[in-house]
Amino acid sequence: MKITFSKKVIQHLIAIAVFYLLTIFFFSPVFFDNKNINQQDILQWQGSVQEIKEFRATTGEEPLWTNSMFGGMPAYMIDVDWSNDIVEFLQSAYSLWLPHPVRLVFACMVSYYILLLAFGVTPYLAIVGAVGFAFTSYNMICLVAGHNARLGAIAFAPLIIAGIHKAYDGKKRIGFALAALGLAMHLRINHLQITYYLLLIIIIYAIARFVVEMQKGLLKPFLKHSFVLILAALLGLGTFFGEFWATYNYAKYTQRGRPELTAQKEAKPNADGLDKSYAFNHSNGIFEPMVMFIPNFYGGAMYGGFDTDGAAAAELQKMGVPRQQVAQQLNSLPAYWGNQPGTLPYYAGAIIIFLAVLGGIVLPGKQKYWMFVVIAFGIALTWGKNFSSFNYFLFDYFPGYNKFRSVTFALFMPLLCLPLLGMLGLQLGLEKSFDKQWMKGFYIALGATGGFALLAIVFAGMGGYASPNDAGLEQYPRLLQALRIDRASLLRADAFRSLLFVVAAGACIYFWAKGKLSAVWAPVLLVVVTSVDVISVSRRYLNDKNFTANPARQFFAPSEADQVILGDKDYYRVFNLNDPFNDAQTSYFHHSLGGYHAAKLRRYQDLIEYCLSGEANQLYSTVQAGSRDFSGLGVVNMLNTRYFKFGGNKGEVLRNSDANGPAWFVSNVYKVNSADEEIDVLCGTDTKSVAIIDATKFDVAATEYDDSGTIALQSYAPNKLVYKSSSSSEALAIFSEIYYPEGWVARIDGNEVPILRADYVLRALQVPAGDHEIVFTFEPVIYSVGNKVMLGSSFILLIVVVLVFGYQVRKMLFDQV
Repeated sequence: MKITFSKKVIQHLIAIAVFYLLTIFFFSPVFFDNKNINQQDILQWQGSVQEIKEFRATTGEEPLWTNSMFGGMPAYMIDVDWSNDIVEFLQSAYSLWLPHPVRLVFACMVSYYILLLAFGVTPYLAIVGAVGFAFTSYNMICLVAGHNARLGAIAFAPLIIAGIHKAYDGKKRIGFALAALGLAMHLRINHLQITYYLLLIIIIYAIARFVVEMQKGLLKPFLKHSFVLILAALLGLGTFFGEFWATYNYAKYTQRGRPELTAQKEAKPNADGLDKSYAFNHSNGIFEPMVMFIPNFYGGAMYGGFDTDGAAAAELQKMGVPRQQVAQQLNSLPAYWGNQPGTLPYYAGAIIIFLAVLGGIVLPGKQKYWMFVVIAFGIALTWGKNFSSFNYFLFDYFPGYNKFRSVTFALFMPLLCLPLLGMLGLQLGLEKSFDKQWMKGFYIALGATGGFALLAIVFAGMGGYASPNDAGLEQYPRLLQALRIDRASLLRADAFRSLLFVVAAGACIYFWAKGKLSAVWAPVLLVVVTSVDVISVSRRYLNDKNFTANPARQFFAPSEADQVILGDKDYYRVFNLNDPFNDAQTSYFHHSLGGYHAAKLRRYQDLIEYCLSGEANQLYSTVQAGSRDFSGLGVVNMLNTRYFKFGGNKGEVLRNSDANGPAWFVSNVYKVNSADEEIDVLCGTDTKSVAIIDATKFDVAATEYDDSGTIALQSYAPNKLVYKSSSSSEALAIFSEIYYPEGWVARIDGNEVPILRADYVLRALQVPAGDHEIVFTFEPVIYSVGNKVMLGSSFILLIVVVLVFGYQVRKMLFDQV
């Protein structure tokens, strides 16, 4: 046998080289300056995961639970080492061992390249589409925000579509392998919102394919191919089984689960899930998807972006702002004039939009209609509350949809289809030798997109450009008017920019069609202009300013206040009063009442809204009055809050001598009959002496107990707490640990006993008279069973990948001699 580098192999190698070099170019500070992207969400995650990592490093075991934030919660949605080493290896190999998270952009290009090849696009044109897909500002904004999981899920989605398409085209083995591998790597990232949108795309594609095959009388092959894909899906899901089971089970007890309180149930009578106003808080305006073509159609970023020679800059100087401070002032003024509370534009690329319009005109219906549906459906989803009749119906009745927020993420759906639509249209022109009919469609597409950009340039000055964010500037009417002039200028400049790129791409295609550019140089030029188009906009939001050397070290440098608290080696919690429920920095060092997580336990969120927020205000009032009596903070005290942190200085820490401690005996039980009654009574109760228990859920024989005994924590680990108790009669012990109904096991002297829930969120036990050892351990069956299924599925996947792709590589590289 001899290795043969055919033309196609060389083209694939060139594609990989282009993707690799573009990744290095865009993220050069990572490769040449040893810097990392400063990602706020990732830094918050590092704070939340610190206790888990320390326990894992010390014991070699998984804690599966952490007490570092929100009083305590399962680690399933934070950090758990599952049996997914094989899938992680495949992900690393797939991205050529590039560093995380920049390798996800490389993976986007590779996956989309494979998708386009699967649909019959030539390699060089596939490079154009892959670059256009990977470097959209949507993906770069993911990295800026620290939404690595979202970008990772996006990166492997095209591979799944490629496998599905190949399977339905009769290439069952390669289709099975691509779909199973893509799904395994996609699910490993664990961003189920993108998975949900991907499932919608697959359903739309499958329906369209079914209709086409039915018309051809090929229903039986369609069913066979569907069965192959179902097997691939089961294999891919098997590699994720434990995580999926844990996520599904955990969701029932979170904000995404069924509400406990009557007011919440009345607000959502038909379903569990998120609150509607929370889920649709970020919703695109009806015309806001125009930013896919003209990035500054709505002003661009939330703040800044104004020209220092613009109208607002001139007005600021007239107002007496020194010239050297004008740029700083401009960066604090709102450029975005839409209705979202905070956003950045998701730019698809002017060239990609132009090519997609071209594909929409020239392609036959069976190739394009399913993509039209995906694009329209995805855009409609992003409108959220601004298309409430549609989206609220889906939220109330569409399975699983009410579990997700930030509906603008659904723009992933059109962004996935637009380059595919465009490249298929261009490929058709190549196959038809750019015949007269195809060129007619080309001229229409060029005129439509270029004409729209031209109209935006001409009529930009006619918009109102008023923004909800202008409210604080009403006392400066001349500055407001100048701002609106500058917003029009931003739109006009970017419309002109989009026009130039459309014309540039159109010129490349025109000269290619007329034989003035070769079949090699035309795609090369298209790659160049497409790269410049999307990368130059993405650079506005992810550039050298976003890279720092070891951002975690700076973010997690312990303050003087932290060092004071860390001097106390007991087990307790800390209440940081600086935005506590959006802060995991505290969790890096301490067990915190607050934290940072999108899926808090439902009951703890209720506790925040109904009790903790009020007690935080009460705490401020107490301190301002010069008092250090915190005995009235019953909820704060029952969570064993020993320290209040008001800032980073040594003097900004207060010790709370009224905290209840890790465990205590109560003298009285107040029985209630509903969650509403339970939380109403809790706020203001002396939790040291009274326990509130929902009698409809838990049986407590007595209402009075002897609280003269003692109970103390002997040893602490996130997943195991050991106490010693002594009492002369049966007692009711309350523990400052969050009650979670699945996984926690309580034993008294080695005998398992039922765990009660008290005070809305805490654990409680009825302890018999005498001296006892009480042990709580977290033993979720989800982890032990799920891990075995994942490991077995991963081995099968590895065998499939080696056999199928090994055979494909052998076919490409070797000739029999």
